Amino acid sequence: MSVPVLAARDVQKSYGRGPTRFDALKGVSLHIDEGESVAIVGKSGSGKSTLMHLLALLDKPSSGAVELSGRDAGTLRGATLNLTRNRTFGFVFQQFFLTPNTSVLDNVTLPLRIAGVSRAERKRRGMAALEQLELADKAKNRANDLSGGQKQRVVIARALVNNPTVIFADEPTGNLDTTTGAIVEDILFQLNREKGITLIIVTHDEDLAARCDRRVYIRDGLVVERQELHA
Repeated sequence: MSVPVLAARDVQKSYGRGPTRFDALKGVSLHIDEGESVAIVGKSGSGKSTLMHLLALLDKPSSGAVELSGRDAGTLRGATLNLTRNRTFGFVFQQFFLTPNTSVLDNVTLPLRIAGVSRAERKRRGMAALEQLELADKAKNRANDLSGGQKQRVVIARALVNNPTVIFADEPTGNLDTTTGAIVEDILFQLNREKGITLIIVTHDEDLAARCDRRVYIRDGLVVERQELHA
């Protein structure tokens, strides 16, 4: 049996202490196999975004363990943790998180700059990612001058520039109109199918979730239902 690319083992996450303590996750276990598309579905406050942050190694559980390709991610520290996260994951967020007055190319190549990649190589890989998203002609534009759909495609290009094995998409179409949102969805699932990138989508959108191989429903910090949509 193959080792999951990501796994949560009885993960709990709490904030605060005593009477102010809030249990965001109350013992969640799941696994995600390489090349899968998985939707983590729940209402606001359900714990789905907390779970995503733990799986993406952006936060640590209060108890339990997150495993990356069979390794306890809790053993990763400092520069090793940052490098692992940078090389393994790409992120697509609803809010874009682009630097508005910086060029599109500089926004896309930010993960490479953090990783210490040379300027020439950053430009080469950044342009290749923009070409893949049909945005090469916008490389010198300011991010602030783009439409919402173009911004989200820039975010996807940024997510791809380090050749990640996993992409996390947090409400990736939440700020887009229906038509533009459908285009962004198609791009994400095409990357999943054609490049084998594991796709983890956090959403409350049932239509978007239905496109994934599996749905995992979260409510009040617990997994309440799992649905496999494809054989």
